[in-house]
Amino acid sequence: MPDMTPLAFAALALLAERPMHPYEMFQTMVLRKEDRNVKVRPGTLYHQVGRLTQLGYLVEQGTDREGNRPERTTYAITEQGRAVLREQLLTMLATPAEEYPEFPLAIAEAHNLPRVEVLDTLGTRIAALRERTAFLDEAYESVTSKHLPERYWLDLAYQRAVLAAELAAVEQVVDRLTTGDLDWEGADDHPDALAYHATDHHKEAEPNA
Repeated sequence: MPDMTPLAFAALALLAERPMHPYEMFQTMVLRKEDRNVKVRPGTLYHQVGRLTQLGYLVEQGTDREGNRPERTTYAITEQGRAVLREQLLTMLATPAEEYPEFPLAIAEAHNLPRVEVLDTLGTRIAALRERTAFLDEAYESVTSKHLPERYWLDLAYQRAVLAAELAAVEQVVDRLTTGDLDWEGADDHPDALAYHATDHHKEAEPNA
């Protein structure tokens, strides 16, 4: 099975609901705030729909025109597309992905900065996380007010939980740095520090051979 980008996967899942033309797909993704999970751009979406069609996962269903607007081609998912969607979804749900976000690496190397700079930058991150939390809370209120079944927004509940955990962890580091409970000055002078960063710590971050 060819590699599928997150946007291609989202497009395939959307067309599993009903046939649409790419612009309608884009509008629906924006309305549903799918940009929480994937980067949604019209040009990229059109490209992904074309690629999915070439692979046999989608099929052109018809073309229409409204007024002076350009013709719009409606696409529908094929049986092959449904099978690929199911296989990909089962894999993604069952298997933790080998993802390497920046923050774990940054916090692992934060000892290279003075305490005051770490406090300042983590304070900025906390403000951004709280802003993101407010955005997700608004989204939560929006979907619940529309009585949309919860199975359609499990991603929102998951993201809120992950964000809350990250916010709590960063706030704890800031609190410990502020009170002095977390020793910082000369941390890398510890005899085990260099060995830790040169061996097991970084081995865990390497992709499987």
